[in-house]
Amino acid sequence: MELTTVWFALIAVLFIGYFVLEGFDFGVGMLAPVLSEDDTDRRVVINTVGPVWDGNEVWLITAGGALFAAFPEWYATLFSGFYLPLLAILVALIVRGVAFEFRGKGDTALWRARWDRALFWSSLLPAFLWGVAFASILRGVPLDADHEWAGSLLDLLSPYALLGGLTTLLLFLLHGAVFISLKTDGDVRHRARALAARLAPPTVLVAAGFLIWTHAQTGNVRSAALSVVAALSLVAATLLVRTRREGWAFTATALTIAAAVGAMFLALFPDVLPSTVAGNGLTVENASSTDYTLEIMTWVAVFATPVVVAYQAWSYWVFRKRISRDHIAPARPLQRGPRDDRAGLPR
Repeated sequence: MELTTVWFALIAVLFIGYFVLEGFDFGVGMLAPVLSEDDTDRRVVINTVGPVWDGNEVWLITAGGALFAAFPEWYATLFSGFYLPLLAILVALIVRGVAFEFRGKGDTALWRARWDRALFWSSLLPAFLWGVAFASILRGVPLDADHEWAGSLLDLLSPYALLGGLTTLLLFLLHGAVFISLKTDGDVRHRARALAARLAPPTVLVAAGFLIWTHAQTGNVRSAALSVVAALSLVAATLLVRTRREGWAFTATALTIAAAVGAMFLALFPDVLPSTVAGNGLTVENASSTDYTLEIMTWVAVFATPVVVAYQAWSYWVFRKRISRDHIAPARPLQRGPRDDRAGLPR
C-alpha cells in the first residue's frame, strides 16, 4: 500500500475520532440550557465534558497538522476556498473554550446567562458548519486548472450542503443527549433520556434523506456498506434510547458518526477535493508531499499515536462515573443587579 493511501486513511481516522468525541461536546454545549432548571443543573451538564472537552479537540489539531504535512495542496486549496466557514468554526471553538472556563468566574446571574448563550451558539455553529463543509467537499467544488479555488461562498451553500449541516447538527444533538443521560444521574438524566427519545425520529428521517441524496448524487458503491452500518446503528440507537440502555445507545450513536464519516472518505478516494470541472480535481497523488516527508511522518505517527490514544483512554477511565447534583460543590450565591432585572432573569 502506498504511503499516500496510508495517510489518506489516517486523516480519515483522525476526523472520525474528532467527530465522535467532539460531537457529544457540541451536543452538551447546545443542551446545557435546555436540560437545566437552575444553575446547579447547568453545572452538572457542563461537568460531564469538563475534564475531556479540550482533549477531544486535539484530534482536530492533529488532523489539520497531518493534512498540512501530508497533502499541502489539499490543505491550501481547502483553506482558501472554505476560508469563511472555517474561520467561523475557529472563532466559535475559541468562544466555546472561553465559555467553559469563564462561566464560573462571575457571581451575577447575567454573567452566567451570557456565557451560557455563548456556549450554546458556539456549539451550534460548528455542529452545523462541519456538515456543510464536508457535504460541499463530497459534492465537488469549483477549481481551475491550477487546482485553485474558482468559486464563491454561495457555492458552499447548496441545498445538499445545508441538508448535510442539518444532519450533523441533529446527530450531534442526539449524541450529546445520550452522553448526558449516560454520564449523569437524577432529574438531569431523566430529562436527557426523554429528549434523546424525541430527537431520534427526526434525526433518522433527516439522516436517511441525506444518505439517499448522497448516493443518488455520487453513485459511489464503495461506501455503501459503511452507509448501511451508519443507518442501522442510528435506528438501533433510537430503539436503545427507548429501552433505557444508555451505554449501548451511546455506542450506537458513536458508531453512526464513525461509519458516516468513514463512508464519506471512502466515497472520496482517490480524490481528496473533487472539482465540478472535469480534470481539475485534487487526488491523493497530485496533492501529496514527497515520499521522504511521508516516511518521516509515518515513523513519528507510529511512536506518538499510541501514547496520545492511551493517555486519552486513561483520562476517560478516570472520569467514568456519573455526576449528579450531590457532586456539585455549593456555589457562592448569585448576586443581582439592575442589569439582571432588566434582562428578565429569575431571582
